[in-house]
Amino acid sequence: MSAAPSDPPPSAADDVLRGLDPEQRAVATALSGPVVVLAGAGTGKTRAITHRIAHAVRTGAHDPRRTLAVTFTARAAGELRHRLAGLGAEGVQARTFHSAALRQLRYFWPRVIGGAPPQVLAHKARILGPVLSRGGRGEPGLLRDVASEIEWAKASQVVAADYAQAAARAGRVPPHGMSGADVGAVYAAYDERKTEAGFIDFEDVLLLTVGMLDTRTDVAEQVRAQYRWFTVDEYQDVNPLQQRLLSLWLGDRDELCVVGDVSQTIYTFTGASSSYLLGFRRTYPHATEVRLVRSYRSTPQIVALANRVVAAAQGPGAAERLALRATRGDGPTPTVSEFDDEPAEAEAVTAQVRRLLAAGVPAREIAVLYRINAQSEEYEQALTAAGVPYVLRGEPAFFERPEVREALTRLRGAARAGGEHDEPMPGQVRAVLSAMGWSPQPPAGTGAVRERWENLLRVVTLADDLTAADPAAGLADLVADLDARAGVAAAPTADGVTLATAHAAKGLEWEAVFVVGLTDGTFPISYADTVARLEEERRLFYVAVTRARTHLALSWARARAGGRGRRTRSPFLDGLGASGGVMVTGQDGGVRRGTGSRGTPDRQRRRRPATCNGCGAALVTGPESARGRCRSCPPRYDEALFERLRAWRKETAAAQSVPAFVVFTDATLEVIAERRPADRRELAQVPGIGATKLDRYAGELLELLAAQAASD
Repeated sequence: MSAAPSDPPPSAADDVLRGLDPEQRAVATALSGPVVVLAGAGTGKTRAITHRIAHAVRTGAHDPRRTLAVTFTARAAGELRHRLAGLGAEGVQARTFHSAALRQLRYFWPRVIGGAPPQVLAHKARILGPVLSRGGRGEPGLLRDVASEIEWAKASQVVAADYAQAAARAGRVPPHGMSGADVGAVYAAYDERKTEAGFIDFEDVLLLTVGMLDTRTDVAEQVRAQYRWFTVDEYQDVNPLQQRLLSLWLGDRDELCVVGDVSQTIYTFTGASSSYLLGFRRTYPHATEVRLVRSYRSTPQIVALANRVVAAAQGPGAAERLALRATRGDGPTPTVSEFDDEPAEAEAVTAQVRRLLAAGVPAREIAVLYRINAQSEEYEQALTAAGVPYVLRGEPAFFERPEVREALTRLRGAARAGGEHDEPMPGQVRAVLSAMGWSPQPPAGTGAVRERWENLLRVVTLADDLTAADPAAGLADLVADLDARAGVAAAPTADGVTLATAHAAKGLEWEAVFVVGLTDGTFPISYADTVARLEEERRLFYVAVTRARTHLALSWARARAGGRGRRTRSPFLDGLGASGGVMVTGQDGGVRRGTGSRGTPDRQRRRRPATCNGCGAALVTGPESARGRCRSCPPRYDEALFERLRAWRKETAAAQSVPAFVVFTDATLEVIAERRPADRRELAQVPGIGATKLDRYAGELLELLAAQAASD
C-alpha cells in the first residue's frame, strides 16, 4: 500500500523504533508476514509487537483499519489498545478471540440466519444446573467440572456424541462419579436445552463464527477484505477452535505475526496447545523468526534460576525453549527454605513480608504464590495476625468459600445437638462432612470437586490438631476455634500483599515473590502422573518464579502442622542448592550446606517417621511430632508451668484481640514447659516459634520462665 499524502514523514515513523533493543527492533521492522516471535518471560514482547504495529501504520505499510491484534483476556486487549494509542496507531482493533468473533457473528447473523442473534449465556449454570439436578447429579462443585469438560470439548471441536472417545484418547479423567458416556449425555442435554431457551454460550460464539465463515464464501470474503494484517499474542495458548477461526480469517494469506513462549504453556487442560507455535515454521517455511531473550524484569540471580528450571524440561519443543539473558544489575540471592510445618512456613514468610514493607517495598509489590486455593488459609491467618493487609486474587477468602461456610453451619448444628459423645471429635467431624459428600479418599482428577475436597480437608486437619492438643475438646470447641479463625481474618483491601495461585499470576509481576508449599504432591500436584502433566507443572513453576523482579523466596514444609513430618520437597527444587546459586536455609534462618537433591542422605533422613521419646511408637500427627511423644504416653512437662504459660497466652491474646492459637498452640506451650529454654537461642529451637514470634514474645516468655525457675 502506497503512503497517503497525509502520512507522517519517515523521521516520525523512525521515532517508534528508538529505545528498542536489536531483537525488538527486528520484530518492529519485520512488516511482512509471516513472523514468529519467541519471547521469554519479561523480555518486552508487548513492547515489541505494539511497536511493530505502530511502525507499520506510521510507514503506511499497514492500514490501521484493516489490522487486528488478538489476545486472550480483556485486560491484555485493553493494554494493547492503550499502548497502541500512545504510539499513534489509532484505529487498530485489539480484541480477544471471543470479542472479535462475537462482533462478526452479530453483524452477519441477520444475513446468514435471519432475525436477531441469540443472547450469549453469561454462565452455564443457568442451563447446566437443572440438567444435572434432573439427572440426580446436584453435588456441589460438579457443575463447574462438567462445564469445564464441555468447554474443553467445544474448544477441541468435539461434539457430544464423540466426547467419551475423544476424552479417553486425550487422557482426561471424567468428573467425580461420572463416566465419559455420562458427560457426553449431559453435554448433549445441555446443548439441547440451551438452544430451546434461545441462548448460545461463549464457545458457541467461536463455533458458529467458524461455521459461518466455512460455509458462506461471501461472508468469508467480506471479513478478509475488512482485516488483512493479524497479530496473535500468547500464541502458545491457542486451542484448535481458535486456530481454525484464525485460519479462516487469513484464508490463503500469510500476513500473520504470532508471539509466544513454549515454556509458559500452562493451560493444556482447557484444550490449549503449543503445537501451533512449535509447528509455525513448518506451516510457513519462509517465516521470519525472532527470539527475545533479554530479561528486563528480573535480576541475574532470578534469571539464572529460571534458566535452570527450563533446562531440566523434557519432551518436545527443546529447540524453542529460551535461555534468558539478564540485563539488570545484581540483586539478592533467591532462597530455598524448609520448615517443620505449614504454620511455621506461613509465619516465616509473613516475617519476611514485614521486613520488605519496613524497607519501603509497597504491599501491592509483594505476592505469595501457591499451587492450590486451599493453601491460602494459612497465609490469610498469618498475615492478618501480623496486621499485614492482603488481597486474594481470583478466589474468596478461605472461610467465605461455600463448602467451608456450609461445613461451619453443619458443625455448629451438630455441636448444639450434642453430637455423638462416645465418638472422638475428629470422627464426629468426618461424619458431619460425609453428609456433604466428603470422604477420606480424594476424588480422582482435578477441578472444582477436588478443590472442594481439599478445602474440607483443611477443616478435618484442624479438628485433628485441636484434639491432639486437647483430647477433651469437643465439637463446640472446634466451632469456637473455627469461628475465631474466621473472625480474625481482615477484609481484603485494595492495596495489600497479593495471595494467588500460580495460574492466576500469569501475566503479572511483582518486586518480591514468595512461592510456597513446594512439596512433592502439591507442586507438582499429585495427579501429575504422566510425563506431559509433570512437564506442565514444571512450566507452571517457571511462570511462578519469573513473576519476581528482585526478591524471590521458595519454601516448603515437612508437615501440615506441628513439627517434623513425612512430606518431601518438590523435585523442582532439586539442583537449586548452594552450588546452583540459591541460598538454602532452615527454619532457624541458618544456611544449610548441600543441594538436598533426591537420593542424598539429608533427604533420606527426612523420610523416616519420627518416633515417640517414651514408647518408641511412630508419631503420626503434627502435634505429636512437635511434642516428641504419642497420645498414649504421659506428658513430661511441669503442669504448673504449663498452666502458667496458658494463663499468659490468654492474657496476651485478649490484649491483642486475637484467638489464643494465634499466639501459640498448646503443643508449642507443652514443649516450652518441658524444655524450659533459658535464652533466645534455645527458645528459637522450639517448633512453632519463628522469627516473628521470637521477636514479639521472647522477652516475656524468658522472664516468665526465669521467675518459675526461681520459685521452684
